Amino acid sequence: MKVPQGLKNFLYSFPVQLVFLHFRKYQVLLLFWVILFSTVNGDFMHAFGADSLFLAPEYLDNVSPVSASFVGISIGIFIMSWNITTFILHSRQFRFLATTTQPFLKYCLNNSVIPMVFLVFYLVSAIRYNLNRELMPGFEVFALVGGFVAGLVLLLAISLLYFFGADRTIMKRMAPVMSNPIKFLSTYGKHRNGGEEKSLVKVDWYMAGPIHPRKTRNVSHYSSGFIENVFKQHHVAAVFSIFIAFIFLLIIGFLLDQPVFQLPAGASIALFFSILIAVSGAFSLFLQSWSIPVVVLIYLLLNTLYTNNIIDTRNKAYGIVYTKTERAPYNREALMALCTPQKMEADKQNMIRILNAWKARQHSEKPVMYLINVSGGGNRSATFTMNVLQRLDSITNGQLMHQTFLISGASGGMLGATYFRELYRRSQTDSSINLHDHRYVDDISKDLLNSIFSSFVARDLVSPTQRFKVNGQAYVKDRAYALEQRLGENTRGYLNKTLGDYRVEESEARIPLMMFNSVITRDGKKMVASTQPVSFMMVPDMDTARIRQSDPDAVDFGALLKHHDPQGLRILTAMRMNATFPYVLPNVWLPTTPVIDVMDAGLRDNFGQETTLRFIRHFRDWINENTAGVVMISIRDRQTGGWEHPYVATDISELLTKPVLLIQHNWHKLQDYYQNDQLSYAQTIVPGKLQKISFQYVPRQQDNGAALNFHLTRREKQDIADALDNPFNSKSFSSVYELMQAKQ
Repeated sequence: MKVPQGLKNFLYSFPVQLVFLHFRKYQVLLLFWVILFSTVNGDFMHAFGADSLFLAPEYLDNVSPVSASFVGISIGIFIMSWNITTFILHSRQFRFLATTTQPFLKYCLNNSVIPMVFLVFYLVSAIRYNLNRELMPGFEVFALVGGFVAGLVLLLAISLLYFFGADRTIMKRMAPVMSNPIKFLSTYGKHRNGGEEKSLVKVDWYMAGPIHPRKTRNVSHYSSGFIENVFKQHHVAAVFSIFIAFIFLLIIGFLLDQPVFQLPAGASIALFFSILIAVSGAFSLFLQSWSIPVVVLIYLLLNTLYTNNIIDTRNKAYGIVYTKTERAPYNREALMALCTPQKMEADKQNMIRILNAWKARQHSEKPVMYLINVSGGGNRSATFTMNVLQRLDSITNGQLMHQTFLISGASGGMLGATYFRELYRRSQTDSSINLHDHRYVDDISKDLLNSIFSSFVARDLVSPTQRFKVNGQAYVKDRAYALEQRLGENTRGYLNKTLGDYRVEESEARIPLMMFNSVITRDGKKMVASTQPVSFMMVPDMDTARIRQSDPDAVDFGALLKHHDPQGLRILTAMRMNATFPYVLPNVWLPTTPVIDVMDAGLRDNFGQETTLRFIRHFRDWINENTAGVVMISIRDRQTGGWEHPYVATDISELLTKPVLLIQHNWHKLQDYYQNDQLSYAQTIVPGKLQKISFQYVPRQQDNGAALNFHLTRREKQDIADALDNPFNSKSFSSVYELMQAKQ
């Protein structure tokens, strides 16, 4: 069957052949496009809100044409990085291009199939997303699209001007040789190209302009030296453009403390991909078949440097002392020494003194004690926690914090609870602070991802040498520092304090006690940071006459690091250690021997209930004698019962991964089941006195809830606020109100 000439011309056109070539060689570079397509489509990391970072980008706390323009610029940089990398890798496959004017620009034009498909897909997705999910009016959506296109066009225009100028410079440099036949022969020799290397592509037509197809020239009469030199000159110009971009990122890294230089998270991710694609291309070009062995050698070298403590990518806890030559020992004997019966009894007596101080401040002989547990869940949990605490404070006439003794939890929930407690503390002496003001919800719901990803790209990867000082101790500026700076700004600077700054007020029970938990990655033990000595929290309370005392499963932060100024720990750092989301933030290493590092508290106790129940167990006698009961208030970012998001295998790949990912997917549900069992035992040790009231964030549409990350869209913030009035939470608010009224 004869192929129609039109179809043949189409198949052997340069744009189509380039698409085929990308799938034939260096397929790893296509992975970046796959990730971008799947992210924008809502398939990749949808639960973490990755699509919103690109489709509704936020800059300086606003989704605007300016924020969209930054994403447009970054996507433009990614496209140019893709063009530069593939041009360098594939240029020998289309030697005819060397004989055209502006070969790189013509390559970009012919290599635009995949980028153009992505851009059309992105714009359609952005319009749908902002109209249907963000509920933006049409003119705002039009403005966002205009901002994105303007940023993209600006970047591409600058790039085209640069390469147009570079092409003119190259031609001027080569003109004296090309115009002199003797110099030309002496420089490039007499050898002709004539099929020295068989090309992987056959090209009959190429686009000389947007609407100007042109037939390719036969270049067999050109010498290989001449063609190679033309490509080499353009390769140098292309690599130089990447170098300029690297210097730009280096400069940005030194200016990131200013919010104006903190790019939208989607833009930072696109820039990160641009760097990766350039590095991947460089490896493939220069190392070719040696790429994998060299990567293995680099890994072994870095691993050697890491294991010998020459480099360490882990982060430090800002405020504590790392310069002491003797570090705290971390082994069984050392931990057992921290929780001897005598030490635990002394710490219990100190806590009973605080409990008595709390009781003395109440309005009845046997008051009801409130213990608040908040769950992890990034900004959605922080925002939901602040909303719930404001509503509870309102319906209890400001009595909730007054009657609360302990607050514990994980990750985002602790961000919201810590900020609310600080606002409560200030409101005692500053009448201008209205705890119910919605601007405090706005504060805690502000974006944190932009600063994290901007720092990751511009600092962690490009310039990881900047330092700052806290209490005379020097630390490296990285994405963890960026998060703390941004969180401090979002909370009006109110949390720029140390753990020790709260010691007296907690000791006198003027504010609720807080325990900031994290998980030691070495062995899964819980690290408990508090202003008070809490060695009794290191082990479960049991009858040692009948059951042998177990080894510690938790560690008192203050006792372990008593020689490293543990009370100097910044509150912002304590919150971050509690909310160290894997990969997004670095683990925090502590000055011990051997070195240990800690991460997100949610790995061990995402709901804070384990800590609270152990506290109740240790002080059950005091509770039974001195209170009318204990009310556990649980504020959580997900439903109970384990019915949401069932783990179902829908394709064959999930059948293969299900045994591996089963625990990860159901981790929080497993904690729920275990902690409900704990709760049933706790009821027997304070009979008739333990009550639990839960508040849970349930989205209006189950598959369209707020994402689990440090960024919320406008619709997600509204959805969280609306969740307060769902039937479940309305009943819980009524329960708290009735309980307060009954005990007055």
